[in-house]
Amino acid sequence: MKIEPSLLAIFACPVCHSPLRADDGAAELVCTSDSCGLAYPVRDDIPVLLADEARRPGSDTRGTGKA
Repeated sequence: MKIEPSLLAIFACPVCHSPLRADDGAAELVCTSDSCGLAYPVRDDIPVLLADEARRPGSDTRGTGKA
């Protein structure tokens, strides 16, 4: 997963607006908020920052990111 550090510094969770961190092993950007924690997929090095595409921690399914 190739995401420029300068871009990662400005990305925020679209649901709670907390910063995101990269999880290279899962190819996801993960919300740093303890109350939210949604994981957004990165496909072809492009982050998909849509709540409907996010998954909750510990879940294997997408589309559970509705707040």
